[in-house]
Formats: sequence, C-alpha cells, structure tokens
Amino acid sequence: MDKILDALRAIVGDAHVLTGGDLSAWELDWRKRARGKALAVVRPADTAQVAAVVRACAAAGVPMVPQGGNTGLVGGSTPDASGRQVVLSLQRMNAVRAIDSANLTMTVEAGCILQTLQETAEKAGFLFPLSLAAEGSCTIGGNLGSNAGGTQVVRYGNARDLCLGLEVVTAQGEVWEGLSGLRKDNTGYDLRDLFIGSEGTLGIITAATMKLYPQPAAQLTAWAAVPSMEDAVTLLGLAHRHLGAGLTGFEVMGQFALSLVAKHFPQQRIPFTNNASAQGRPKPDAAPSGGSEPHEVGSVGAYFVLLENSDHESESHAREQFERLLETAMEEGCVTDAVVAENLQQAHQLWHVRESIPLAQAEEGLNIKHDISVPVSLIPEFVRVTDQLLETAIPGVRLVNFGHLGDGNLHYNVQAPAEGDAAAFLREQEENVNGLVYDSVQAFGGSISAEHGVGSLKLDKLEKHKSPVALGLMRAIKRGLDPENLMNPGRVLRI
Repeated sequence: MDKILDALRAIVGDAHVLTGGDLSAWELDWRKRARGKALAVVRPADTAQVAAVVRACAAAGVPMVPQGGNTGLVGGSTPDASGRQVVLSLQRMNAVRAIDSANLTMTVEAGCILQTLQETAEKAGFLFPLSLAAEGSCTIGGNLGSNAGGTQVVRYGNARDLCLGLEVVTAQGEVWEGLSGLRKDNTGYDLRDLFIGSEGTLGIITAATMKLYPQPAAQLTAWAAVPSMEDAVTLLGLAHRHLGAGLTGFEVMGQFALSLVAKHFPQQRIPFTNNASAQGRPKPDAAPSGGSEPHEVGSVGAYFVLLENSDHESESHAREQFERLLETAMEEGCVTDAVVAENLQQAHQLWHVRESIPLAQAEEGLNIKHDISVPVSLIPEFVRVTDQLLETAIPGVRLVNFGHLGDGNLHYNVQAPAEGDAAAFLREQEENVNGLVYDSVQAFGGSISAEHGVGSLKLDKLEKHKSPVALGLMRAIKRGLDPENLMNPGRVLRI
C-alpha cells in the first residue's frame, strides 16, 4: 500500500493525500449511519490529476469512491470498513469554466457547490433552477451522480434534464470530453445519460455543461390547506390548468409533519396552526397590504400545499393568476384556506417551514426514511393503504408524510410511537417497515428511490424490486465499463 500512496502523492502532492487524523468529514455519511475507513482521501486539482489517480489505482487494483459534498442519504459516497478504498474527493475542482449566454449554458467543474451555480447564474442574469435543502454544501458532480431532484422538478425536471454535456474520467483513466452543450446530437448511444444517476459506479464526472433559463419577472409563493390528499391532487390539476409552465413548485405536507416543526422550532410561524399569526383573513383577491405577515383565509385542513408560480410577464399578472386559481379551488372545495406571500421574506419563511421538516424529524428522534415515487393519480390510495398497513402492524406508529407531490415523489417517513424508544424502533422495525412500504410502492407501480439513489443502503432492496431484465442490463453495462469493479464497488448493484 505504501507504493500506491507514494504514487498518489506524486500526482496530487503530499498535502492532498490524507491518511491520518480525523477523516470523518469523508468517512462518515451525512445521516451518521455509515462510517468507513479509507486507505486515503485524495484531492485532485484538475481533470488530468483525476485521470492519473484513476490509472494509478487501476494498476494497483485499488477501489475508488468518488465523493462530492458527502451529503447523500443512501450511503453512496463513503468508503467501506476495509481500509482499502481510496476516497477521491472532487471538492478542489470547483471552478465555473464558462457561461455561454447565447446557448443558455454554464460549464462548471464537478466540485462546484450548487448554491454557487445558482448565485453565479443570477449575477449573469439567468436562472439555474436545481434547488434542494443541501444546496449550500452539495456539489453539482454529486447532484448529477445521483440525478438529484429538489423542489422545481415539476417545471424543470431532475438534474439529468438540466444537463447537456459531461466530462468523465473512465474506469481506465481515459477522459471522455462531452461538454459541447448541444441540444441535438443523434450520433449513437447517449453516454451522458449512462453516467448521470450511476452514483460513480461507471466513471467519475469531472465537469458538466448545464442549462440556464431566463430569470422570471416575478415569483410568488402560496400556502393552501386541503381536506385530503385527494384534494391536493385535484389542486395540482387546477394549478397546471391555471398556471401552465408557471407552476414551478408543488409541495405537500401532512399535519403531523408540520406539528413536529411547530414543536421543535416554535419561532416559526406556520399558517393555519396555533403558532400562526392572528392577523385577519382577507380573501385571496384582496389588495396587498404590504405588511410583515401574509394574508390568510378559512379553516384548517389535513394536508397543506406549498405552491410556487414563476411568471415571465409581471408580478401583477402572477398574482392575478394565483388569485383565480385559489378562488376556483375554494369554490370547488379542494382548498379550505389559502395564503399568498406578499414579499420575498414571507416566501422564504414559508419555504423554510417546508425545509425544516427533516430537521424537526431528527430532533424528534431516529426515524425510518423513504424516498419513493408513485404515479400522481395513485398517491391518495397509496397513502391510505400504506398508512393502514403500518398502523395495523405497529400500533401508535407516527407517519411523517411530505414531499414533491407535483412530480409524484413523497418522503414517506416513519417515526416511532410517541412513548417508544426511537433507537430501538429503528433497530427492531426498520426491515419490517421497509418491507411493507416498498411492497406497497411496487404494487402501485412506483419506485423505491425517487431522487436519493440506491447507494449501499438500498442495494438489497433493488434486487427485490427491480425487474431481472433491468438488473441484467445494468450489470452488463457495469461489466463493460468497469470490468474490474473498482468504481464505487458495493453501490447500486451487486456484481
């Protein structure tokens, strides 16, 4: 092992081959559920160094674990416990290489922080729409490796849909230069889509050309209370008809999920709950007050929806569209209360409530997380059936249901009974709960991983819930591109 370490130091420099001290930033996953032991953490500065590192590791038969911001939720970017794997961190490769205003593209290195992409695009007068809770620390390489989703998939799609080209180091240490940014290139297999979502098991993404969009003239946020999940789906249909492409966000949150936010973050004001503002309740078409609190209408529902309307005409046009939508929804009975943020600060406050749900869950105790997708039309029945299965199997179980209803993705999480031991619940019930939820997902034609990936956490579950034909095709691709199984082994597929 000294020989390979010396070779790596010769490539990237002594300071960037880490073998001692506290390496938990690279060896411990974000959820603190997977801790490994790396042979070394190697931090290359450019693509040429990545390629040289890969060639050196391949020659020595040393497995590699590509890593971006290490914010993944499925144990896909931390080393195993063998002490033989090299963590290849892309964090030093964080440059924005170019912005092509006419082509509406930005070319960036894989270690570029997502928030940096957003801010750089905004300064140039454009929108980069990928947005998720970890955007201050996750990297675009990791986003592409896991095909990240986020809050605006309903309009702009996943990371895959935002990418026009890649630069990739193969398992043999060759560099595929595919950063052209072409929107039309019908010259064979789509290699780009092979690497996106492969979680570093086929090659290492070192740079990407991403789509940019014009900045909207206005962006408004609304919060609505709905009596049921069926009503939330009805509201989604109305929103599509009234807002069209302007609908850029549609999030659903269950009452219990929001009660955890109210419990653990009482300083946050949640509309239509006891800790909300007691301000009066004008109708949605009332004139804006310009005050510090949003307007509210009506009474409480079983679920709450957060909607975003991005308009390319004007704020008044966007507000008029929202008001018509909410009036129609209230007339049809699928919305009982609604609030439209009057300014950017209020909009941020509403989104902050939504983003605080996972943090509130963590404060409540260890829980069993699911990132699942089901056809939107079937979500109400899926929730009804699966809730009943879990409540029958585990009396007192608490269900934290929230997520991106606009694209059919729910974070259908399971919390221990109120008086139970959360750690014991996780240890004793996780396998049973996962079995019930994933079997139900499959019965409804869904996916056991909507946006978080497979990693090591769902490796065995994929074997059960993916078709044998699909698994066979995936293994053939893996063997063809990485025959020695040195690229992030033990993730996504068993080889």
